[in-house]
Amino acid sequence: MGSYVSSITKKPSVDNMSSAPLAFKHYAKAQSTFKPPLIANGNAFLGDIFSSEKLAPEAPISCGLYRLEPGVPLDYTYTYHEMKIILEGDFTISDETGQKVHAVAGDVFNFPKGSKIRFETEKGGLAFYTGQRVEGAA
Repeated sequence: MGSYVSSITKKPSVDNMSSAPLAFKHYAKAQSTFKPPLIANGNAFLGDIFSSEKLAPEAPISCGLYRLEPGVPLDYTYTYHEMKIILEGDFTISDETGQKVHAVAGDVFNFPKGSKIRFETEKGGLAFYTGQRVEGAA
């Protein structure tokens, strides 16, 4: 295994045909300052922060924050694969197989494409997600 420095100074791979270096992106304090837009029921908020869509349109990945406030549960059918980590608060997450989890900060989930998920909360919760989809397609 090579060192970290040597791995970042190697020539770009075939996946990145440009010889120009690519800069990373940074959103400072996103967990506390990014306000995702309302998406459903007056209490469900979701917003993409970054997407690889322009660099990899054939296999884009988008990420952002999801917040649910107490009230109406959110029923969602995934049309893409997604991973989610709970950052704050709690959720009750269930699916059509009967699986049900009380999720708290630090819990990580994998929602396969096609899964039907119900999100509920008594106190409110915030999660970070990464989905295999174009920006804004949630």
